[in-house]
Amino acid sequence: MSAIKHRYEFVFLFDVTNGNPNGDPDAGNLPRLDPETNKGLVTDVCLKRKIRNYVTLDKEGQEGYAIYMLEKAVLNDQHALGRKAVGLDKETADELKKLPKDEAKARELTAWMCGNFFDVRAFGAVMTTGVNAGQVRGPVQLTFATSIDPVVPLEVSITRMAVTTRKEAEEQSGDNRTMGRKHILPYGLYRVHGFVSAKLAERTGFSDTDLQVLWQSLINMFEHDRSAARGEMAARKLFVFEHESAMGNAPAHKLFETVAVERLTTEADGPARSFADYKVEVQRDALPSGVTLHELL
Repeated sequence: MSAIKHRYEFVFLFDVTNGNPNGDPDAGNLPRLDPETNKGLVTDVCLKRKIRNYVTLDKEGQEGYAIYMLEKAVLNDQHALGRKAVGLDKETADELKKLPKDEAKARELTAWMCGNFFDVRAFGAVMTTGVNAGQVRGPVQLTFATSIDPVVPLEVSITRMAVTTRKEAEEQSGDNRTMGRKHILPYGLYRVHGFVSAKLAERTGFSDTDLQVLWQSLINMFEHDRSAARGEMAARKLFVFEHESAMGNAPAHKLFETVAVERLTTEADGPARSFADYKVEVQRDALPSGVTLHELL
């Protein structure tokens, strides 16, 4: 399959209700916040994880759609698969740490990693840790997601009607309760921007088929990521800007500015509690020449 020929940018909106979209392990797993604005944050790493998980489920076992950054994976073992596939598995420990001196063989190794692993082909990877498989700059990049309005995390006490050890049971004289806490946001609508470079896709082989997998992953990734901690998360809108050329026909920020998200309710009505409290408007007349807008959701 040939690489994509056009550049793309996209605006993706998703929301959370009574859940924690992305806990911060350095803050007791509180939902991530911008301390200056109190707007919620979700990292690009979190969103890429959900894309990877969706592709794993959707493309299970299909050639070319393995996941490099698989949960609990040993990355050097992934690199070793590539070296074995191109006949470089008989080298010494010192040789494994370096790319082959033969440039054609080095390119073959990196090309195999791109061809075998969807996330290497899409997001790129630094595969130089111990067993060297090269370094790839991916065509698909995401920003942090930021909530439209400030959010207020709630700390909720929860009770488990069981204990972990016999000693705990004895200390409670058989009451066997364990108290805990969870952090939620009553509601938050988040916006994230993304970029797909046709020129970088040429280097990894990211194809039109891969692009459709990316769109489907964004639209459906929350449907297969349910948990008590995340509450109810939903993809709401996906706007894709397609350029006529590989280099692009307009700056990305100009395209993002054509999509506006505004509150329908006022502060007097109380905080937003659903997607219906917002309106999304697109200034289609402001789109530059050579750019087409696709509303995929």
